[in-house]
Amino acid sequence: MRELRSLTIMACVGAMAVLTAACGGSSVAPSTSASVPSGLSVTSFDASFSAMAQLKALHTAGSGLVGVILPDTTSSTRYVAFDEPYLKQAFTGAGYSSSEFTIANAQGDVAKEISLAQAQITQGAKVLIFDPLDKPTGEQIQQLAASHGVKAISYDRATFTGTNTYYVSFDNVAVGKLIGKGFMDCVTAWGVSNPKVFTLDGGEDTDPNAFSFAQGYNQVIWNKTDTPLPVGTTNSAGYTLVGDKVAPKWDNSAGQAIFQQSYLANKSINATVEANDGLGNAVITVLKSQNVAAKKIPTTGQDATLQGMVNVLQNYQCGSVYKAVYQEAQDAVALATILRAGLTPPTALLNGTTKPPTGQTGNEQPASLLTPVWVTSSNMNDTVIKDKFVDKAALCAQAGAAACTAAGIS
Repeated sequence: MRELRSLTIMACVGAMAVLTAACGGSSVAPSTSASVPSGLSVTSFDASFSAMAQLKALHTAGSGLVGVILPDTTSSTRYVAFDEPYLKQAFTGAGYSSSEFTIANAQGDVAKEISLAQAQITQGAKVLIFDPLDKPTGEQIQQLAASHGVKAISYDRATFTGTNTYYVSFDNVAVGKLIGKGFMDCVTAWGVSNPKVFTLDGGEDTDPNAFSFAQGYNQVIWNKTDTPLPVGTTNSAGYTLVGDKVAPKWDNSAGQAIFQQSYLANKSINATVEANDGLGNAVITVLKSQNVAAKKIPTTGQDATLQGMVNVLQNYQCGSVYKAVYQEAQDAVALATILRAGLTPPTALLNGTTKPPTGQTGNEQPASLLTPVWVTSSNMNDTVIKDKFVDKAALCAQAGAAACTAAGIS
């Protein structure tokens, strides 16, 4: 990794070194300086949180509140179980006191998410980290932040408006490519001949990330980046697409109904691609109801949920994409700390861009993109179990002791 150029700032950023209410109303001599730690990049963040200590001088150099808004408590348990505590740990490790950051949850309410952003700006937020419930909500929060001179970090889901919004997430196209490759490997390993493929996309009506996931797996499987793809699409490996549907708003029950109708109408379906574990489990539920045995019809997923890992160990799901939340939380806090101090983020941290899906309006945004991991039974113990992302006791209770032992989980 090449050494990053050191960037230096004054303790309170402004056009002049005359420090007034913008710096808490006190007169401070412009002598304190700090710089971005040399070598800070998207690969700096691990389970030890040791990279956060390198940011303490930057924290001291900056001023103002950092506000965080998480989207809900129901669509994914990760926000309560992982994102919030990991964000707190990252802030604390970087030297923040409890009064210098705030974390709120919109609980699935778009109006509440916007009001939380307004409240945090009123409280003095200099940087907002927010995970938008949908595209319009993200746009409103970004515009609100921009109108008050507040830096905005779109967390996990992208926002494509304005020019002052940064994006922190895992590389969504890479997530899709892992799903596509994992699926094709599974088709071969499970001996599926003449694959008749059904794809269940997720949330393309509300979530821009969903397009990127589909772009990734469609590129790997079909050498195309459109979504949904037309029935009859084929590839050089002899696959034929017999259905490609979207589960609106990532709704698992809707996805289950979509697949059930499709499968009952076309029992030739013998391979499936799903955009996350919830949709994978919805398909598996239908397959089990039709007495389809394990290791017969591949399914896929992402998020490395407990249910997804159970399905993998029981040979109903090929694998799942794991995105280590502790990396994402540290990345967001590191970027927020740099922006709060008035510095320009280094290119090794802003290592990419994100742009709207084809046919949608918006601006390309600078992005900090982390690397996801494809999890199967062979590496489950060294990834989600090691990181305590999935509870080992709960997993083995549901999947069975024999399945855990076979996967080296004991």
